Order: sequence, then structure tokens, then C-alpha cells
Amino acid sequence: MQAQFVHDGKHVDFTPDVDVPVGAIVIQGDLVGITKRDLKADVLGSIAVEGVFDFPKAMASEDEYSAGQKVYATNDGIITLIDTNTVYLGKVVADVATTDEFVRVRLSQ
Repeated sequence: MQAQFVHDGKHVDFTPDVDVPVGAIVIQGDLVGITKRDLKADVLGSIAVEGVFDFPKAMASEDEYSAGQKVYATNDGIITLIDTNTVYLGKVVADVATTDEFVRVRLSQ
């Protein structure tokens, strides 16, 4: 059998074990996605695996980010520059100063 097209891949199916709020980072192995709506436990939904999202910086973070810089996500959904015990999230698409509250990231798989 040859491969058959299923869909464009911007979203993938996801059935959470617990309720998951909109904007949550979902990590499944090396696959990272974002919920675009609230998802109920044990109900089929989907996560976005493509797109540009604003993520809050860690509390009291003095980090600066530059466009094109790689960022990672912790299991707690915190964005970081550290690639240890984290999962690759994507690349920053706009410079971020220490006083900024959000980091704009293009998801990459």
C-alpha cells in the first residue's frame, strides 16, 4: 500500500486524560502542540502543531530573546532558552526585551 493523504497536518488529534484549557502546551514525546480551545477529558479534540503563538515569559524572567533564536518548553509549559530536560518548541519571530511579557514563537517540529 502506498501512503494516502489524510490532512494538511496543521492540527493533530488529541484526546486528553484530564481537562486542558485553551492555550496549553501539550507535549507528546517530541511532538509539541497548543490547544486552541478548551478540551474536555476523554473527548477527542486537536492540538495545533503549526502557527505563531504568544507565550508568556517565565515569572520575573530577565531573559531577552532575538528573532530566529530557538526556544524550548518544559513539561510545565514554561518557555526557556535551555535545551536540557525540555522539548524544542520553535523559533522566536520578534525580538523580546527584558520588560516584555510575551515571546512570539513560530512552532517547529
